[in-house]
Order: sequence, then C-alpha cells, then structure tokens
Amino acid sequence: MEHLWAPWRNSYVSGDQKKPADLFFQIGQSADDEANLVVRRGKSCYVMLNRFPYNAGHALVVPYRPVAELAQLADHETAELWQTVTLTVSALKKAFAPQGFNIGINLGACAGAGLPDHLHVHVVPRWHDDVNFMTATAGTRVHPSELEKIYTQLVATFAAENR
Repeated sequence: MEHLWAPWRNSYVSGDQKKPADLFFQIGQSADDEANLVVRRGKSCYVMLNRFPYNAGHALVVPYRPVAELAQLADHETAELWQTVTLTVSALKKAFAPQGFNIGINLGACAGAGLPDHLHVHVVPRWHDDVNFMTATAGTRVHPSELEKIYTQLVATFAAENR
C-alpha cells in the first residue's frame, strides 16, 4: 500500500490557518511576488497561483482594488480583468498544454467565495483524465508537479509574452 502525505494542507483543511481581512489587497500591495505566488502584474489587476489549487496551474486574476461585485469595477478595470484572463489562458496553454479550462467567479459566500469582499477570477487548466478516485473517496487532490516549479515556469512564460 502506498501513502500520500500532504501535511502542509492540514492548517488549511482544519481551518487553523487564519486569513487576513483582505488577503488579496495585502498581496496586491506586497513586493514579494515569489512568496505570494504572483506571476504577473498589470495596472489594475494581477495574476497569482492558488496556493491550494483545484488543479495544477490553478491561477487567480485579482483586481488590486477590493470590490465584491462586478458592477463595482470601473470600465478600465473590467477591460483589464478580462484581458488578463485571456493572457492567463494563453500563458497556461504555452507552459503546460492543457486540453481545456474552467474559468469562473464565485460571487458571495453562498456561491463559494472564500473572500467574498474581493472578487477574483479562477482560471483552472484541465487535462483529459485529470480527475480520479482520490478526490471523491479520499478528499485529496494529487498534483503532478510542485507549486514552485509551476510558479517558475509560468513567470517565465509571462515574461516571454511581454517581450
């Protein structure tokens, strides 16, 4: 029998890890992109990797300004948000060659928003046969690559795109 150990997830699943009042605002203001897994910065939004991803390469596109609703975004913020989603899909395609994507926003706590006062767009790459029994029966996700390697590759892909 094989065992899969993921002790780093314990503080997340147990609820012991306390989130600051506005984690995304703090990350947006921080200069430590590597520690915060920020892979790209724009004028009104940034892209970061999800530290507890649904799938390898799970990225979040986040406005710097904390807003809970899409209607609260200024026109230029809305435009850049969706342009950045498009750039993120392109970078993930080039870096990891997924066959599809799930893209979405959870608005409000009842819709699953973990930080309901700061909207963000999930960009989740998908591959054929990327789901298995582990999630359904063990409540565990198995990722084929390390988060740090995904971060490094995605930063390089975004940098190459900006040349």
